[in-house]
Amino acid sequence: MDWSQFQRIDPHLLVGLVNTELRNHAASLDDLCRTHDIDRDALCAHLASADYHYKSEQQQFR
Repeated sequence: MDWSQFQRIDPHLLVGLVNTELRNHAASLDDLCRTHDIDRDALCAHLASADYHYKSEQQQFR
Protein backbone atom coordinates (compact mmCIF):
# COMPACT_ATOMS: atom_id res chain seq x y z
CA MET A 1 0.00 0.00 0.00
CA ASP A 2 1.13 3.55 -0.73
CA TRP A 3 0.75 5.08 2.71
CA SER A 4 1.56 8.56 1.38
CA GLN A 5 -1.96 8.58 -0.12
CA PHE A 6 -3.81 7.62 3.07
CA GLN A 7 -5.90 10.81 3.04
CA ARG A 8 -7.58 9.67 -0.18
CA ILE A 9 -8.84 6.48 1.45
CA ASP A 10 -12.26 6.42 3.08
CA PRO A 11 -11.60 6.51 6.85
CA HIS A 12 -13.98 3.57 7.40
CA LEU A 13 -11.69 1.43 5.23
CA LEU A 14 -8.47 3.02 6.41
CA VAL A 15 -9.12 2.18 10.06
CA GLY A 16 -8.96 -1.53 9.24
CA LEU A 17 -5.71 -1.12 7.31
CA VAL A 18 -4.12 0.93 10.08
CA ASN A 19 -5.23 -1.43 12.85
CA THR A 20 -3.93 -4.42 10.89
CA GLU A 21 -0.59 -2.67 10.40
CA LEU A 22 -0.44 -1.81 14.11
CA ARG A 23 -1.25 -5.38 15.10
CA ASN A 24 1.07 -7.16 12.66
CA HIS A 25 3.98 -4.88 11.81
CA ALA A 26 4.32 -1.78 13.99
CA ALA A 27 5.48 -1.51 17.58
CA SER A 28 3.40 1.65 18.08
CA LEU A 29 1.52 4.37 16.23
CA ASP A 30 4.71 6.44 16.17
CA ASP A 31 6.58 3.49 14.68
CA LEU A 32 3.94 3.07 11.97
CA CYS A 33 4.13 6.76 11.08
CA ARG A 34 7.93 6.79 11.08
CA THR A 35 8.17 3.61 9.01
CA HIS A 36 5.77 4.88 6.34
CA ASP A 37 6.83 8.54 6.57
CA ILE A 38 3.35 9.84 7.33
CA ASP A 39 2.22 12.64 9.61
CA ARG A 40 0.71 11.23 12.81
CA ASP A 41 -1.52 14.28 13.39
CA ALA A 42 -2.86 14.13 9.83
CA LEU A 43 -3.58 10.40 10.14
CA CYS A 44 -5.34 10.87 13.48
CA ALA A 45 -7.36 13.81 12.13
CA HIS A 46 -8.43 11.87 9.05
CA LEU A 47 -9.61 8.94 11.15
CA ALA A 48 -11.21 11.27 13.70
CA SER A 49 -13.35 12.70 10.89
CA ALA A 50 -15.17 9.35 11.03
CA ASP A 51 -15.07 9.25 14.85
CA TYR A 52 -12.15 6.81 15.13
CA HIS A 53 -9.70 7.70 17.88
CA TYR A 54 -6.45 6.06 18.90
CA LYS A 55 -6.63 4.03 22.10
CA SER A 56 -3.07 3.55 23.32
CA GLU A 57 -4.15 0.87 25.82
CA GLN A 58 -5.32 -1.37 22.96
CA GLN A 59 -2.88 0.09 20.43
CA GLN A 60 -5.65 0.56 17.89
CA PHE A 61 -8.20 3.01 16.57
CA ARG A 62 -11.78 2.56 17.75
